[in-house]
Amino acid sequence: MEVILIENIDKLGTRGQLVKVADGFGRNHLLPKKLAIAATPQNRKWVEQQRQKFLKQEAHEKGEAEDLAKLLEGVRLAFSRKAGEQGTLFGSVTAMDVAEQLAVQGYQIDRRKIQLPSPLKTIGEQEVAIKLRHDVTAKIKVAVEVEDAARAPSEAEPGPSKS
Repeated sequence: MEVILIENIDKLGTRGQLVKVADGFGRNHLLPKKLAIAATPQNRKWVEQQRQKFLKQEAHEKGEAEDLAKLLEGVRLAFSRKAGEQGTLFGSVTAMDVAEQLAVQGYQIDRRKIQLPSPLKTIGEQEVAIKLRHDVTAKIKVAVEVEDAARAPSEAEPGPSKS
């Protein structure tokens, strides 16, 4: 089945592109969600007319993503977690944790755009990629530190004395 994409879809194509997909994928996913339209002669003409609009919209979105990437380049997030003697965390730092911390700093980033191959489970500073668009990626620094386990001891309450 041939369809014309209305939205950019990772690993498939860009807006306005004619692609060949499996019949079920086209009928059950792309067409109902309005991600694509059937590649009829009438729709092909419509896409040619809309091509300039698509290009302007694409350039605008790319510009916004690049501006956000520049802002994110200087961001450093710090997490404190309990860790064992070898520097291995008892828990982990996930993409959701990173997204929440970014939201606290004023950046609304979807957790699925944060490129963590696996949750962070070691102490130290690492670079984490954020894929803002298919062609724009920003890198932030994420530092994982040991949580302060040494809390101030509470004053010992006098217990029953054995006098």
